[in-house]
Amino acid sequence: MTPAALALLILALALPPVALPRDTSSYVVTFDITQSMYVEDVVLNGAPVSRLAFARAAMRDALGQLPCGSKVGWSAFTGQRSFLLMAPVEVCGSYDALLSSLDRIDWHMRWTNYSRIAEGGVYSAVRVAQEIGDSTAVVFVTDGQEAPPLLPSDALKQDINPAHVKGWLIGVGGDQPAPIPRSDARGNRIGYWQADQVVQVPQMHASATHAASHEELSALQGHYLSSVAGQVGFGYGRLVDTASLRDALLDARLAHRERVPTDLRWCPAVLALLLLVWRFMPDTDVVSASMRLGARLFRSARRARADGPPLAGNARTEATRSEGSVTTYP
Repeated sequence: MTPAALALLILALALPPVALPRDTSSYVVTFDITQSMYVEDVVLNGAPVSRLAFARAAMRDALGQLPCGSKVGWSAFTGQRSFLLMAPVEVCGSYDALLSSLDRIDWHMRWTNYSRIAEGGVYSAVRVAQEIGDSTAVVFVTDGQEAPPLLPSDALKQDINPAHVKGWLIGVGGDQPAPIPRSDARGNRIGYWQADQVVQVPQMHASATHAASHEELSALQGHYLSSVAGQVGFGYGRLVDTASLRDALLDARLAHRERVPTDLRWCPAVLALLLLVWRFMPDTDVVSASMRLGARLFRSARRARADGPPLAGNARTEATRSEGSVTTYP
């Protein structure tokens, strides 16, 4: 039994990954890195943090809960473009690289201060996913702040085919408008944007929803993002914790079947462990008594077969020998 366990342990060490079919997902996760994403109106570990920091922390936790075989890549959005930073890679084999690169997605990558989410960012992210192929989906994390603001008459582009690329718009931020931090070229906080420093909605376009334009303030534009998501065939969810982002990444509708290298070394290792436990199990009195009783019963059965079958109760056994054959009657 011990040699068998040793052979199983050697197999556990030498067994290569086996390609097995599995439902997997591939994502490009795009982070909005515009200035409104630095509003500190969300809470992490009991302290207020920026929306971007909260989104990165949720992604870091969700990354560790994705099954092996899943692929994740990073993209950053500002202006009208989502720029691919890292193409999707397998999460288990590239876990450290994903975490390290995730921490570096911040204002340093911002090349402009304006943002066109619907007319540029989402569509650019979709085009990036289409170029990657392999059923890559999009997860776009943003607060929905358009700067300059969209006018009520503005129409969204309609050049996205929902059948080609699917995904999620994930909204992050508080419900109450808060001042947008202003930073210098080195990222040092130099105050907040004022009303006369940003583009406001012109009074001629004011409506019940834009009676007083305060684009220097920012809150989560959930209804707007939900509308955009519906037009491009995406789902919409609000980022409230790690689970909300993880559930979007594990959306079964966005998964596809493919053969994935799977580590099966645990199978022979478990069998070896069971054999060793059985081999070195303590010889207790109960076990010893059971073994002695079994031995006596086995010897008695052998003697009974040697002496011939006994007669018992109403059973009757008659053996007749005919041309070397034995016939038994009940």
